[in-house]
Amino acid sequence: MNGKVAELGQSADPKKDKILVDGKPLPKKSEPVCLMLHKPRGYVTTLSDELGRKTAASLVNCGCRVYPIGRLDCASEGLLLFTNDGDLANRLMHPKHSVEKAYEVTVSGDLENAQALLARPIELDGKKIAPPLVVLLRQSEKKATYEITIHEGRNRQIRRMCEAAGLTVLRLCRVREGSLSLDDLPVGRWRFLTKEEYETLYREGSK
Repeated sequence: MNGKVAELGQSADPKKDKILVDGKPLPKKSEPVCLMLHKPRGYVTTLSDELGRKTAASLVNCGCRVYPIGRLDCASEGLLLFTNDGDLANRLMHPKHSVEKAYEVTVSGDLENAQALLARPIELDGKKIAPPLVVLLRQSEKKATYEITIHEGRNRQIRRMCEAAGLTVLRLCRVREGSLSLDDLPVGRWRFLTKEEYETLYREGSK
């Protein structure tokens, strides 16, 4: 450090001191990056797939390595976050935090009591889920579209809720996560979060 061999327990300030390891300077901490992708159907959320399926990560070319926060199954579409900030990812995915997620889901089946059945606080994975907010957006004779807002992120939660209600999912799209909305971002496209969006999301993951 500063031309001298550091001693055990010696402290240093990376902003002021010149620190070399094996003659090379310490790498600078990468800037935090967070972006949203409108994931299309037919893409898996994993970074690579042993079955050769298309990955959501292949659609993101932002100049640095980023990882998906959470998952959307292959048949689902919508808002999917990517980041290189492990702290942010942990905050948003940790079970003790409850960042709201909203989905538009189109279903078919017996629609007479569908809304009430979907709004039940059913048991998944041995635990009762928090009551979801279910809003009817539109309905025809054979199908209906609801906006469903949940607080947990259990595996395939919306699809399992629909299955428990005797409904068949025709389309499932995540439209909001916390304060972030998909809005008019085209399918297959992505954009960086603004500084304000990033800071708000970080605070939401701290609740």
